[in-house]
Amino acid sequence: MFQLYLRCVFLLHLATCKKYEPTWDSLDTRPAPLWYDEAKFGIFMHWGPYSVPGLVSEWFWAYWKSGNKEIGDFMKKNYPPGFQYQEFGPMFKAEFFNATDWAHIVASSGAKYFVLTSKHHDGFENWPGCRNFGWNAKDVGPKRDVVGELSEAFETDGKVKFGLYHSLFEWFHPLYLQDKKNNFTTRHFVTEKMGPELLELVSKYKPEVLWSDGDWEAHDSYWGSQEFLAWLYNDSPVKKSVLVNDRWGRGIPCKHGDFFTCTDRYNPGVLQNHKWENAMTVDKISWGHRRNIKLEDVLTIQELIKTLAETVSCGGNLLMNVGPDSSGMIPVIFQERMKQMGTWLEVNGEAIYSSKPWTYQNDTLNGDVWYTSKVDEKHGEVVYATILEWPESDSLDLGCPIPGEHTKVEMLGFNTELKWRKGKGVRTGITVDMPDKSKVNGQWAWVIKFVALENSGNHIG
Repeated sequence: MFQLYLRCVFLLHLATCKKYEPTWDSLDTRPAPLWYDEAKFGIFMHWGPYSVPGLVSEWFWAYWKSGNKEIGDFMKKNYPPGFQYQEFGPMFKAEFFNATDWAHIVASSGAKYFVLTSKHHDGFENWPGCRNFGWNAKDVGPKRDVVGELSEAFETDGKVKFGLYHSLFEWFHPLYLQDKKNNFTTRHFVTEKMGPELLELVSKYKPEVLWSDGDWEAHDSYWGSQEFLAWLYNDSPVKKSVLVNDRWGRGIPCKHGDFFTCTDRYNPGVLQNHKWENAMTVDKISWGHRRNIKLEDVLTIQELIKTLAETVSCGGNLLMNVGPDSSGMIPVIFQERMKQMGTWLEVNGEAIYSSKPWTYQNDTLNGDVWYTSKVDEKHGEVVYATILEWPESDSLDLGCPIPGEHTKVEMLGFNTELKWRKGKGVRTGITVDMPDKSKVNGQWAWVIKFVALENSGNHIG
């Protein structure tokens, strides 16, 4: 056993000491820091000047420039002729923004990591970037280093890891438009603007997730992605703990990165070979704040828990986005959803955090049941079944779990063992007698824990 321990220490030492070359073949060999897979659930926030008009989405400026009728009519009705998007900057005042409050609200959701838009495609930066003058939160609007305040608040609170979203491109930056006109044979935007700022962002604020976006118009060679990631993994202050997604150039998503996001709201519904993340929004339409949001546009807590259960069962993490308003307040409906998720995870988090996919993801008999598994110090391999709909009868038939002589069945949030029997017929593996629903500590979805199943030891990963 001691020799095995030494071998593990040696392999860990090799992994942390290895120098990665600026090639995908080399970068892809880096072991992903374990904390991310164990975390399972994070909160995403899109916040910038687009929250001032609060209409359509965070793509307000691009849609306006392309002739979107809803935006055009809104601007004619509410703003003077000649009004420019940049004039929203001073109106983005964030007068109620409190980084400590945000950290506490995020922690109350049960999330283990947080990702903020440091810069979206409009180029507005929530920190005083070294190559940005007059179009950042320190110079206009809040007149504050938003990224810095949040980084400090999350570090002080100590419950949630801090991460940053960063758009590689900027829709209308002159240097970028010139490079684009040159078919990206020149790299002035990268070398003079984006590249130095990205190095600064990581060095100064030390994000443990770096969520890249805005990559699709140019190849990774234009962005210098492989060179940057080699620095990030070898020499940056977060080289041992940071993870990145897969949006580093045209053709790169779903191929390279510590975790794959592939497309927005990516939720394949089946087990994947590589760690992945489902980045999605509580607002069904927009990532940024919408002032005209309707109740039916907001996902219910049942829908959110369903998405969490599906995602984690298939080996993914859920990154759940909400859009604060321009004053810095997180809309109450979003706060409610976050706290509801936290309440559910307080009871059922054992089935989510640090779990692994089981042999089966979705039950073969009941489509409203999703599985996870983990090794329990007391019971060995255990299997969890998240039940999205309470059965109409007093019993639950499941197709995948095969009970054995010593099988025990429990429900999280209920202190008494559940009775069970082997299922009748070929398709039913086990039938579980459900407890009195009113006596279960929980709502929206429920988790059954199986100990000593005949087929419990077949988890993936």
